[in-house]
Amino acid sequence: MNHYWLMLIDTIFGFFALFLLTKLLGKTQITQLTPFDFISALILGELVGNALFDKEAGVIEIAFVIILWGSLLYLTEIITQKFKRTRSLLEGAPDFIIYRGKLIRDVMKKNNLDINQLQSLLRAKDVFSIQEVEFAFMETNGTVSVILKPAYQTPNKQDLQISTKKTYLATTLINDGEIIYDNLKEKNLTEEWLIDQLEAQQYKHISDVFYAEYKKGEALFILPYVNREHKKYDKK
Repeated sequence: MNHYWLMLIDTIFGFFALFLLTKLLGKTQITQLTPFDFISALILGELVGNALFDKEAGVIEIAFVIILWGSLLYLTEIITQKFKRTRSLLEGAPDFIIYRGKLIRDVMKKNNLDINQLQSLLRAKDVFSIQEVEFAFMETNGTVSVILKPAYQTPNKQDLQISTKKTYLATTLINDGEIIYDNLKEKNLTEEWLIDQLEAQQYKHISDVFYAEYKKGEALFILPYVNREHKKYDKK
């Protein structure tokens, strides 16, 4: 009977410890489950499960396993936040699988994705024909994000007899107060142009901008640093 009481105590402790761990790691561990996160969750569950049914393991051993594995996951999150260049390595990066209506075969092969799987992912986005897709991204969590061709966007411009316009992708130029120089170069833009655009919207320093997005033919979209009270972020 004492054995069952010990299992009850260990299970309750493990439940609340895992609950606390998910709160500490943040919601993105669940809503944006990358392959690394998925494997980590499986291993953590296996470690806790083995500890629960190991007669020699108690609350201390379970706590040690959860704290150790949770610390490694938390350290990984800190590294990806502090060192942006590690994000593509540890979290992966989105890939084009359809660009300007054309399938990118080598990206599909890299992600072990065949046509049937792609069609299934598109149907989950209410897209039932590949010819309707202008751009499609394979996200790091295995889902597909889709931009339809102008003629198939809602409302249907063909039905409304509205002339279609060319679709342009939004490009991130500033992320977390730092310029993305590769994206600037890709769009044939200069740092001087970017600074002029910021000054035109009353931003004096790059460090004041949390996020800036460029889309051809439109004004630069800028988001400053803000806190939960919607006041400008103070870096001091």
